[in-house]
Amino acid sequence: MDEFSLVQKIIIWALPVILAITVHEVAHGWAALQLGDRTAQMMGRLTLNPIKHVDPLGTLVVPGLMLMLTGMMFGWAKPVPVTYQNLRKPKSDMAWVALAGPVANLTMAAIWAMVVKIGILLTQSGINIGPPMVYMGVAGVLINTMMMIFNLLPLPPLDGGRVLVSFLPGPLAWKVQQIEPYGIFILVGLLYIGLGSLVLWPLINAFFSLLGLLFYIPPEIFLIL
Repeated sequence: MDEFSLVQKIIIWALPVILAITVHEVAHGWAALQLGDRTAQMMGRLTLNPIKHVDPLGTLVVPGLMLMLTGMMFGWAKPVPVTYQNLRKPKSDMAWVALAGPVANLTMAAIWAMVVKIGILLTQSGINIGPPMVYMGVAGVLINTMMMIFNLLPLPPLDGGRVLVSFLPGPLAWKVQQIEPYGIFILVGLLYIGLGSLVLWPLINAFFSLLGLLFYIPPEIFLIL
């Protein structure tokens, strides 16, 4: 993205990132509500108003630094509160609550892929709005794919870790839960030794290929940013 100015980068990435992290968190709260827990609703967190979900570090500082240093944006919102005990079947229902976030990112990735497809068609027709739609759509596909796959890693406190805990027998689940305070440090260590290149990027590229097949888009277009 070296050819873009900082303002252009913000325009391309801001909406996809805000929607990705906001809808992800709202999906957790919505799923919890359907399964008996009204905590997120009572705290006013079932809203797409990004201000309600802003985490100063994850929503402002980290995305801003990444944009300036790498040309990409990534971040997170304040976790939506879920009262485990309020769920009808706490252990199994927590898996559905956890999965709701990645499923929301999957849905948004597909929607942004449609934006890319429409942008390509408009570009081929010589309509000026086509290229900006392609770039923003690609940003949306990228951020949502990364969030989906990243959060499905089976490591607490990520969503995949919560799903894992839901399916493990009691004593083993308790032991895995004890990892949560150290999960972020373990994750950073795994990324440092090559988890991203060895595991995450192959999965991300495979998902790009699937989207390309479904929407008749060359998969390499998702790498233009």
